[in-house]
Amino acid sequence: MSARIGVITFPGTLDDGDAARAVRYADAEAVPLWHADEDLKGVDAVVVPGGFSYGDYLRAGVIARFAPVMSSVIEAAHKGMPVLGICNGFQILCEAGLLPGAMIRNAGLHFICRDQWLRVENNETAWTTRYDKGAEILIPMKNIDGCFVAEQATLDELEGEGRVVFRYVGGNPNGSRNDIAGIRSENGRVVGLMPHPEHAIDALTGPSDDGLGMFLSVFDRALT
Repeated sequence: MSARIGVITFPGTLDDGDAARAVRYADAEAVPLWHADEDLKGVDAVVVPGGFSYGDYLRAGVIARFAPVMSSVIEAAHKGMPVLGICNGFQILCEAGLLPGAMIRNAGLHFICRDQWLRVENNETAWTTRYDKGAEILIPMKNIDGCFVAEQATLDELEGEGRVVFRYVGGNPNGSRNDIAGIRSENGRVVGLMPHPEHAIDALTGPSDDGLGMFLSVFDRALT
């Protein structure tokens, strides 16, 4: 039996091909999902990949949140389907209300493209069981609207409930509150992060293969 992981394409998506490749590296089936189609094709999980959906008009992720496919993703997520939002996908999940907080322009107003160390703060989500808690992983990042912000009460809730999944180490690249690089939903099934694990699945082509663990984790979860 093979897990079937959906990968969404919006107008302006850049990393759907890389996300699908990462899914295949985890021995799962990558199922293409189109933004204008509500059918999730019976997938076991969904990846909302990075890019600049709809050109980031208005603000990053806000138009994609209303795409027909997202109605189905939101419904499925509320029923427990694992969903991973990467970079623009994280922005979309925040706009859709599946994750709290918001992403704003980086501190310094510069586009950032670099390899970034992250610390795994929570290894009990659908996407992080293959990691040891406290492990440091090297993942590429590329964004200009990557600064995570939230009201203090929301930050306190995320910290108190262990819902910070990844934290920047070795310097905060974009000014995110509490050095937050990724968070999870209350049930741990929905995860969003700004760095790109799909670009770190093979040490030959990336800075490491540290990102592969996210796709292997959801493969394990889909088969249990």
